[in-house]
Amino acid sequence: MKKYIKILFCGLLLLSVYSCSKKDEFTESIFVDEPELNSGSKTYQFDMWLKTNYLEPYNLEFRYKLPDVYTDINYNLVPASLDKSMIVAILTKYLWFDVYSKVVSEDFLKDYGPRIIKLIGSPAYNPSLGTMILGTAEGGIEVTLYRCNEASSDNIDFMNEYYFKTMHHEFSHILQQQKTQPKEFETLSAGQYDPTGWQNRTAEQSAILGYVSPYAGSEPREDFVEVIAVYIVKSDAQWQTILTMAAASQGPLPMRGDAIIKAKLEIVRKWLKDAWGIDLDALHKEVQDRQNYVNDALQEGLTEINAIK
Repeated sequence: MKKYIKILFCGLLLLSVYSCSKKDEFTESIFVDEPELNSGSKTYQFDMWLKTNYLEPYNLEFRYKLPDVYTDINYNLVPASLDKSMIVAILTKYLWFDVYSKVVSEDFLKDYGPRIIKLIGSPAYNPSLGTMILGTAEGGIEVTLYRCNEASSDNIDFMNEYYFKTMHHEFSHILQQQKTQPKEFETLSAGQYDPTGWQNRTAEQSAILGYVSPYAGSEPREDFVEVIAVYIVKSDAQWQTILTMAAASQGPLPMRGDAIIKAKLEIVRKWLKDAWGIDLDALHKEVQDRQNYVNDALQEGLTEINAIK
C-alpha cells in the first residue's frame, strides 16, 4: 500500500519574543562569538554576502552549516549543500525581506524579524505520526527550514510549499504572539479543529470545513497564520481553486466552506492593517509579481557572490 506522508508545520513558539527598537543602529552584532571570516575558505564569498545582506542590515545570522549543537538530535539530519543554501538565501531575501522593506517599511523586519535563519538539508520525519516537519520558529528569534537540498528556482510551487509559505507562516506566529488575534476568528470553524488527526483530512475535506490547508485544521492559532501564508504565496488562480473545493458541498457548519474562508481572510486582513499597518493584498501582489522573476533574482545574487574578492 502506498504510504502518503502528511506535512506538518511545526510552530514551536515560546512565550517570549525578541524585538529590537527602531532606534537600534545595528552597529554591533548580537553574535559576540562570531568567528572572523576566512578568506581562504571555499565558502568565503557566500559568507561575506550573508554578512552584507543579513547580518549587517538585520542583525540576523544565516546558518547553513550544521554543528551538532544547533540541531535536534531526535532526527537524522544532513547539512544543506552550499549551492542549495545560496538558492534559499538569495530567494529568501528577494521574496521575503525585500518584500517587507518595500510594502511595509525598511525597518519592519529589523524590528520584528527573526535573528537566526537555519537551513537543514534533509526533511525531519516523525514516523509515529506519519508527518514531516517543514519549519519551526522558536521564541520569535530562530526560524529553521528543512529539506533545503531539494531547492530549485525552476519550481516556484515547490519552493512556496516547502520554504516561502513556511517563512510567512512562522513569521506570522511572531506577530501573533505580540498582538492577540481576534476572538471571532476561531468561532467560524468551532468544533472542527483536530490537533491529533488533522493529517488524515484531504485538502478538499479541509476546505469544506473552512480551512485553507489540512494543517490549518489543527488549531485556531495555526489556522490564523495559515490563512496569511497561503494567501500571500498562492496565485489568484490557486486561491480560487481552494475556494472552489470549499464550495463543493455543505459541511457540518452553518456556513459553506468558501464563505468561512472568505470571512477568515477578511478578519486576518483587518487585523494586519489595524494592528501592524500591513496591507495583506499589497504583500500578496508584490510576491506574485516577484515570482515571475525568481531566476533573474537568483542569477543577480550569484553574480554578486562571485564578484566578492
